[in-house]
Amino acid sequence: MKFVDEVSVEVRAGNGGAGCVSFRREKYIPRGGPNGGDGGRGGHVVALASTRKNTLMDLYLRKRLLAENGKPGMGSNMHGRNGKDIVIEVPVGTLIRDEAGHVLADMDRDGMRYLLAKGGNGGLGNSHFATSTHQTPRYAQPGEEGEAGIRLVELKVMADVGLVGLPNAGKSTLLTKISNARPKVADYPFTTLKPVLGEVFVGDTDAFVVADIPGLIAGAHEGKGLGDRFLRHVERTKLLLHLVDAVDPGGLDITDQLHEVEAELKGYGETVWNKPRMLVVNKTDALNPELLAEAKKQAKATGLPAFYISAVSGDGVEELMHEVYRHLQAMREEAA
Repeated sequence: MKFVDEVSVEVRAGNGGAGCVSFRREKYIPRGGPNGGDGGRGGHVVALASTRKNTLMDLYLRKRLLAENGKPGMGSNMHGRNGKDIVIEVPVGTLIRDEAGHVLADMDRDGMRYLLAKGGNGGLGNSHFATSTHQTPRYAQPGEEGEAGIRLVELKVMADVGLVGLPNAGKSTLLTKISNARPKVADYPFTTLKPVLGEVFVGDTDAFVVADIPGLIAGAHEGKGLGDRFLRHVERTKLLLHLVDAVDPGGLDITDQLHEVEAELKGYGETVWNKPRMLVVNKTDALNPELLAEAKKQAKATGLPAFYISAVSGDGVEELMHEVYRHLQAMREEAA
């Protein structure tokens, strides 16, 4: 399935049905009073946050959400049928903005609903307008128009931990090792073309969610490579694991790799740049003792908490996950 994380959609709620002008007509009952029923409400357009969705593909394919109009009222005080609502499921983590870009709703929890467009109220039938001095009203209200407009819908994945790093740093391999997620893994850049979520269990019940963010290159925050469209998915994470390749890809040592990605995080904005980070030196199984010692020296110089792992063999991975979980728990307790 194509990953869609931003879409513009036209929404139009249903118009309310018109009220009815009617009078009671029965044998032996002359001059029956007004009995026109009310019109039905127009259908709403509703967004529903759901963990069953991980892309905005449904909205991308539809582009227009048009709810049903309410039916007009009828005689004998019969109420017109309400128009059917349109309920569209969106992933948890979806932002909804108006055409000017102002945030209308942050769909940050499963089951949350937001009214994208409200259906118009039905008009009142003539039975509502009878008085002691005007017993035969021959008018009723028209239905109200439903709301309409353009909504900008943007997805920011919900994860506790974000994996960042240059292409082929081993992020997808690590996510495969620690969770049931199965991102594409291969020996060429940009194998991950969309954020991938995986749930990591520590013990029998404790868990946290990790997102594999597609590889960043110099200028990503300006749209180069896969561009800044995936950097937005880092914004909701609580902690970043910055993976670097210990075997010097392309002549870049640990410090070079770190600085290249950090420049993109900083260029994107303070929200991302100020997130706590841990340095994860990957592929240590390919280093001899001398090169490993040099890698540790470089990692220590960065000032970040450093961990040394092999995502392929699993060396050091369990210890890293336990430390990540402890860090997240400390953050939750501090926030409480």
